[in-house]
Amino acid sequence: MYEPSTIVMKNKSIVKRSLKSVWHPCSQMKHYEEQLLIPIAKGRGSWLIDFEGKKYLDATSSWWVNLFGHNNKIIKAFVSKQLNQLEHSMIAGMTHEPVISLSEQLSELTGLGHCFYGSDGANAIEIALKMSSHYWREKGKTQKVKIVYLQNSYHGETLGALSVTDVPIFREHYSQLMQKHLQVDSPDWRLKAPNESIKEFTSAKVEKVKRLFDEKAHLISSFILEPLVQCASGMGIYDKQYLKDIRSLCNEYDIHMIVDEIAVGFGRTGKLFAHQYANITPDFLCLSKGLTGGYLPLSVTLTRDEIYEAFYHEDVRKGFLHSHSYTGNPLACSAALGTLSIFKDNDVIGNNAIKAKKINKLFESHKDLPISHFRNIGMIWAFELNNNVNIQKVIQSCVANGLFIRPINRTIYFMPPYTINDLEMRHMVKTSEEAIKRHA
Repeated sequence: MYEPSTIVMKNKSIVKRSLKSVWHPCSQMKHYEEQLLIPIAKGRGSWLIDFEGKKYLDATSSWWVNLFGHNNKIIKAFVSKQLNQLEHSMIAGMTHEPVISLSEQLSELTGLGHCFYGSDGANAIEIALKMSSHYWREKGKTQKVKIVYLQNSYHGETLGALSVTDVPIFREHYSQLMQKHLQVDSPDWRLKAPNESIKEFTSAKVEKVKRLFDEKAHLISSFILEPLVQCASGMGIYDKQYLKDIRSLCNEYDIHMIVDEIAVGFGRTGKLFAHQYANITPDFLCLSKGLTGGYLPLSVTLTRDEIYEAFYHEDVRKGFLHSHSYTGNPLACSAALGTLSIFKDNDVIGNNAIKAKKINKLFESHKDLPISHFRNIGMIWAFELNNNVNIQKVIQSCVANGLFIRPINRTIYFMPPYTINDLEMRHMVKTSEEAIKRHA
């Protein structure tokens, strides 16, 4: 068994330099006095490797972005080819082949129209929120500025995205900077009563939305949600019927439906896009993370032609004037084209289904562990640790034995790269199992 004490000075010196110069995200920096900061030198396939050669299975896909493994030859080839042609040009007043090809392919895959690009998920959300409100203004409905969002939702940490996020630790210090919007109950199955069926629970949540729409539809521009999985609140999964019913209500009450597939798009739930389980088409679709296979930052917001046409006018002030310097960067678009080529040339969804069955079989050994709410959809697995388990020691044990996990509160989850093989599956499941047993 690998012991943390065998990490030698080279790793320690890298960590020391990082802590002196880098403000790490989503972290209390003081905690790194006690908790190990892992210095990564390189990545290969499903593994991250430190400066002394120790390997860690990347069970989080590096914050849910890496679909096809580190150092992927196909994506790398797309980026390398583009690097010899054009690294960047603005696309206000110009255009280039990678952004055109990517937009054409995404439109074909989603059934939506024009693509508007940003650099990360929060950008995509900001674009959708602004575009929806602006659309209603162009239609003369200037009062439609409120946004409906779910309890326990997460859509990003820029101010607009944070205003429709319900994770208190991210919001509480910035509440005075944000607009107030309209929160409705989460359909997360974990919140239902023990004697309540999923159908009854879901129907009750939809009925509450209907009552809100009855009262305030004239003030509401859009309803934003993460389809099927609320990831940042601990992989809360809900029924596809909720998506169907919300789509119908949005149609009935003239409210836009914004679908945030930043974390769950590109096959993570078992379909290319999670909203496809419900056979619906959103008004806005936000994509990022897996879009470039984990290579470069890029996001995109797609919308319907009707919405695009509302901004099409002689008056520049009626255009959608949002912009970023690196909008539609050709290198990032090329990485995305490489990612889409892998989906096109391989049965990724079918192969993932086979892998998911194997991983579920391995997880049967967890049934007697002190855990609750074990759940799976596609290539996502999650469960809660019981309170008698020392979660920090579980994390440390996993890392010491070559498995990188980053729980959300007491939720342990796994979102591995799609390239994970049989030996790596076993390592992921058995290492976590042994760590929980050891520290229960």
